[in-house]
Amino acid sequence: MRRTLIALTIAGALAASGCAARSAASQPPAPTAAHQHPASAPTTGGDGRRLATQLARARLATARYATNLQAAKADGYQILTRMIPDMGWHFLNPTIQGFDVTKPPILVYEHHHRAWQLAAFEWVFPTQPATPPLPGATYGSFGAACHYRDGTFVPAPSQADCPTRSPQTGAGFNFWHPDLVTLHLWVWYPNPDGLYNGTNPYIKPFNRG
Repeated sequence: MRRTLIALTIAGALAASGCAARSAASQPPAPTAAHQHPASAPTTGGDGRRLATQLARARLATARYATNLQAAKADGYQILTRMIPDMGWHFLNPTIQGFDVTKPPILVYEHHHRAWQLAAFEWVFPTQPATPPLPGATYGSFGAACHYRDGTFVPAPSQADCPTRSPQTGAGFNFWHPDLVTLHLWVWYPNPDGLYNGTNPYIKPFNRG
């Protein structure tokens, strides 16, 4: 019953918020397509101004988390995945639902020695939104998976297929999610491949922590 309640609680958040992909070296590589987003169309005129305003609001609202992972944890963010190469560590706040650029459900951090730096936000959706929540937004995908309390995960078509313990570390089961549509937003770290691209070549130095 407890696992079912956890799954329902976080699945509700995931359906309107965000989740990520594979764990670092401890997990089998996910298909490359799962982390690639098509190039976004350039925004001009009114769309460009609206996007700039949204990004400014997002940065102001999350500035306290920029180099302070403990502040994010104190506000309810919990580990979702360990380091995903060319992406980062993902932390989910399961109480955040719906799309609000100032309240991302997932924060993506880079880790180097003892320092943590916020790099991106992420949202997930059960299906691709009919209307992009931000001008020029593009999407990626992440397959159904079982997640564990230490940030490891394994692909699985249903919750019934989830091992009760992480095959990598032995950590306890946390929740399962179905196939998801993902939206990344690189608010706190530049991405030469685009604001919405799933991966970022500038993150490679952080891949080993």
